[in-house]
Amino acid sequence: MTITSRSGAQLLVDQLLIHGVDTIFCVPGESYLPVLDALYAPTQDGRVRLVSARHEGGAAFMAEAYGKLTGQPGICFVTRGPGASNAAIGVHTAFHDSTPMILFIGQVARGFSEREAFQEIDFRRMFAPISKWATQIDDPARIPELLARAFALARTGRPGPVVIALPEDMLDEAAAVADAPPAQRVQAHPGAAHMAELHARLAAAERPLLLVGGGDWNAGAAGDIRAFAQANHLPTVASFRAQDILDNAMPEYVGALGVGGNPQLQQRLAAADLLLAVGDRLSEMITDDYTLLRVPQPAQALVHVFPEPAELGRVYQPQLAIVAGMPEFAAAARALPPSDGSRWAAWAAAARAEYEAYLQPGPTPGALDLGAVFTFLRQRLPPDTIITNGAGNYTAWCHRFLQFHTYRSQVAPVNGTMGYGVPAAVAAKLVQPARMVVAFAGDGCFLMNGQELATAVHYGLNIIVIVINNGMYGTIRMHQELRFPTRTIATALSNPDFAAYARAFGAFGAVVERTAEFAPAFEAALAADRPALLELRIDPDAISPRTTLSALRSQAQR
Repeated sequence: MTITSRSGAQLLVDQLLIHGVDTIFCVPGESYLPVLDALYAPTQDGRVRLVSARHEGGAAFMAEAYGKLTGQPGICFVTRGPGASNAAIGVHTAFHDSTPMILFIGQVARGFSEREAFQEIDFRRMFAPISKWATQIDDPARIPELLARAFALARTGRPGPVVIALPEDMLDEAAAVADAPPAQRVQAHPGAAHMAELHARLAAAERPLLLVGGGDWNAGAAGDIRAFAQANHLPTVASFRAQDILDNAMPEYVGALGVGGNPQLQQRLAAADLLLAVGDRLSEMITDDYTLLRVPQPAQALVHVFPEPAELGRVYQPQLAIVAGMPEFAAAARALPPSDGSRWAAWAAAARAEYEAYLQPGPTPGALDLGAVFTFLRQRLPPDTIITNGAGNYTAWCHRFLQFHTYRSQVAPVNGTMGYGVPAAVAAKLVQPARMVVAFAGDGCFLMNGQELATAVHYGLNIIVIVINNGMYGTIRMHQELRFPTRTIATALSNPDFAAYARAFGAFGAVVERTAEFAPAFEAALAADRPALLELRIDPDAISPRTTLSALRSQAQR
């Protein structure tokens, strides 16, 4: 076989195509110009979509969201130094959220290294704590080998990000080397003995809870775990921002933990006699700062299923630890003989009733009632609508009052990063153009990546962005009122007219100030046939679905 000589850039692009890459997110930079040139042909003939974002943080969030939506590594290219620093937020999100992703960074020429050349950073050291592997390719002949390793590692065990630095002179250097075949996903399967013990523990339980979350899920795995829950009549809980693993309409679904979670559900977690945690790390976000489960040995019998053995026993010591990928475990669980659910029928029914009651909002201050808005959206949105959001108190309304029925329809950052919703919506509309995509953001959250509305307009991606404007960094203000009442500082915001901002990009924009105005404004946004933004101006006192700022202040001053 004749092996032709190719530049490092051409070798790199050829390997991306071999590994099935069809979408790449970037902010262009001179440090990887040869890669952009090598991408010219596959972008012209339709093999690759190259999406140029307006900020590296936005590009990295798009790639991370792509990884969440597809299960394949999201690909992002940025330039060295400032570009890589901006993209680090997306890498951290992928690491914390267990999302497959590969970030490529242009690097200074090899002969300039260790001189603090223009925009030079040692990316191995910079990204080591927040990636599964951070490396640099110095020899173009090793590109097929190292990219195959990167694609395998991003999807093996606990999925996560890989970071690869590309010296610009290496990209121009030629090498005669064969391509590597596509990397295979490798995951552990649960053993028969472990599944038999799980079945026995379930048969003896009286107050069981199934908790699902984390990464490594796909539609098949979500379907299998739903079937397992239904066959065993198991009350089933979604972890933080993992509500779409389950059909929220199924009788077994009893709610989600984390922001906007039901305090009664937290009490049930503490009172369970068997907790089957599948795919979730059991972080402080869902355990109420590690108080609902005792560290290191929970009072509940804990069965912990996770794809990475190092995570099992890291905080909590399970009575049964199972190392397995989510598709592998969910299929094995579905195949188990069903348990008699009559012992916990009343427990499960009560939990479901608490969830259904929690869907009903109470009144909120001001002329625009967010509870009524989200009730309308729950009834109006198609079941397969993709919901994205960033971080902030506004997300409590998303998580509490919306329902999710289809995997994947919730795309949100478990690491709680702001500025995620808009770029994630851009990625979602690229992956699923026929589905409605709605992004939620607070006023503080939106302006951290609101510029990606320009990307949506440029590529004709008709997302709907709902900005909830209360004129403050709400989460921080809430904590200030609790801990330092009357001494609030640094949380007030002076905002632009967000609807006018959207119209300046060529998007549809409208302001909503009263509850009755929302439904017609939403229908107008749908009918606009272009990206749209609705600015919801709410009373600042409406800090969460359960309380007000004035109530918090009064409580703290007692």
